[in-house]
Amino acid sequence: MSTPKPNRLVFEKSPYLLQHAHNPVNWYPWGPEAFSKAEREDKPVFLSIGYSTCHWCHVMEKESFEDAEVAELLNDAFVCIKVDREERPDLDSVYMKVCQQLTGSGGWPLHIIMTPQKKPFFAATYIPKESRFGQVGMKELIPKIKELWASRRNELLDSAAKIAEFLEETETRQSRASAEELGASTLDEAYFQLSGSFDEQNGGFGGAPKFPSAHNLTFLLRYWKRTSDRRALEMVEKTLKTMRLGGVYDQLGFGFHRYSTDAKWLVPHFEKMLYDQAMLAMAYTEAYQSTGDELFKQTAREIITYVLRDMTDPVGGFYSAEDADSEGEEGKFYLWTREEITQTLPAREADFANKIFSVEKDGNFADMVTRKRSGRNVLHLKKPPNQFAIDEHTSSADVQQRLEEARQRLFEARQRRVHPGIDDKILVDWNGLMIVALSKAAQVFGDVTYAGAARRAADFILDKMLERTQNRLYHRYRDGEAKVDGLLNDYAYVVWGLLELYETVFDERYLQHAVELTENMLKRFWDEQQGGFYLTADDADVALVRTKEIYDGALPSGNSVACLILIRLAHMTGEARYEQKAAQLMSSFSSVVSRAPSACTQLMSALDFAIGPSCEVVIVSGSDEGDTKRMLEALRSRFAPRKVVTQSSSLSRLQEKPYSYALPEGLTSSEGKATVYVCCNRVCNQPTTDPNKMLNLIDPKPQ
Repeated sequence: MSTPKPNRLVFEKSPYLLQHAHNPVNWYPWGPEAFSKAEREDKPVFLSIGYSTCHWCHVMEKESFEDAEVAELLNDAFVCIKVDREERPDLDSVYMKVCQQLTGSGGWPLHIIMTPQKKPFFAATYIPKESRFGQVGMKELIPKIKELWASRRNELLDSAAKIAEFLEETETRQSRASAEELGASTLDEAYFQLSGSFDEQNGGFGGAPKFPSAHNLTFLLRYWKRTSDRRALEMVEKTLKTMRLGGVYDQLGFGFHRYSTDAKWLVPHFEKMLYDQAMLAMAYTEAYQSTGDELFKQTAREIITYVLRDMTDPVGGFYSAEDADSEGEEGKFYLWTREEITQTLPAREADFANKIFSVEKDGNFADMVTRKRSGRNVLHLKKPPNQFAIDEHTSSADVQQRLEEARQRLFEARQRRVHPGIDDKILVDWNGLMIVALSKAAQVFGDVTYAGAARRAADFILDKMLERTQNRLYHRYRDGEAKVDGLLNDYAYVVWGLLELYETVFDERYLQHAVELTENMLKRFWDEQQGGFYLTADDADVALVRTKEIYDGALPSGNSVACLILIRLAHMTGEARYEQKAAQLMSSFSSVVSRAPSACTQLMSALDFAIGPSCEVVIVSGSDEGDTKRMLEALRSRFAPRKVVTQSSSLSRLQEKPYSYALPEGLTSSEGKATVYVCCNRVCNQPTTDPNKMLNLIDPKPQ
């Protein structure tokens, strides 16, 4: 059978679009050519949105988009467009809202049928090739839509107009301030809502499927720090420990899978996303800072090991994702039978591995289609190694050593399997999150390797993904090409990364770029009428409506991250305008946020900083570099999230720049020692060379 002639996706860089470049479907990328063709031929548009590591996207491609009969139906009835949701999250955001409005749910693959004017009238997620179990199939759906377009078009157009109008009204309502401003009571309500949905037995929130939602955990750490409420900390500890022991964590190669299909964190959806690694590395790092629990430190470092080993491009950036599938089967790379472990390890070690990794003879993983178990297992730990040692009447050190030896040998054996595919495009926003994670870990663990990786990623973005003349970010880089105009998340996440990196290495370039990108973000994304940031820039190609988002999803809201960086920059630079914009942003979303603050936990972290007490810390280095290092180690040893840290030498070099910097006069070191100036709640204290006095000024009530 001959290979189909390539369609227009063959000229794209996205791995997801390239996966469909030889489908018999006459796919177009999103752009004017496709919509002009639809207008000219008087056809509706069939829009298919997915991403390269999506299991059901693969299933639908094999069932329908590679099928000549279905392709012929699609090509006859529609102009067909493929979109990579990771390349165009702005399009995905709009049309996912349409799907949720029309069907009550959403997910990927996402399918929209719309007019040539981009107004949708039909939405669905996965569609089987043929109708089954009451779900209409492609072979029945396509002719039906074609017939409706020919005979009852006015009804479809009327429906499309109403959907577009509803989206406009929804966006307007979301940006409506309420009489009640956000404050400490909002933080309390967010905490109470999370506490009410907390899974006491398994950790996490709600039931199956269960997502990591690391921003919930980092907010709870801040709430615990503010209130000393032990339950807030216990929810974090329970969740992070259960996740680390569960199958949602790759026990051999490290890193977290995207989510758990069950409430116990046992059976994952196996794809691995860069943003999950970044957000969870942050959560485990901050949890270690808060508790001193070595398991949290170990997990954070293991996540980073995975990213630096498997997800890092030689150019310095980080890849987007690792597939769930290998050899056409979800999870095959990760699953083990007892026999496979017995064949890989010596008898005594195989018995140990089968026991500690909870390997069952019949398996704990059911086939996706038949729902039957076939002896394959998701490796997981039912109990921490130290508890396992107690139960087995042996030493914890012995268990840890044997566990690591078994893990290493099984990992090496697994490396010989066919690996899942890597989506090797580099996304600016997700890379910004990874820079944050690496910078935080470099500070807390004192690891210069992490700082170096964060630097390389930041320098890559600033060199290859920033258009210098207009200071504009591109969203995606692959195969030597930077493309797709940056969105709000790109600017907000990158600035967050640059601020954390500055506080790690005190290179003034990163602070200066952070300020310049923030200025461009305010210029091009800010809503001058109602406040807050649009997802797209003022000159972007917009589908239907220009949206603003405040609710967190798998990723924290761009508006929430933008709010946090504005507050931090106000404290670092003395530019009051940034704090005013942050206050306007919170006010503009106060109506929707006050109803469901637990859905906006990244904004709650920003609100926590805004309420205070917060501190500005300026370090003046002494003659002994080791003295400055010891002061920084003390500063970073304690979880104190409501602070900014600058170094006087870097700030002084920035005085010539076009933005003001809050550098008090006469900052000098005392007796040649590293000296710290601490101002809290706009009141400055006497400088000190004593690390303990510094900590007491920043965090007078250590937990």
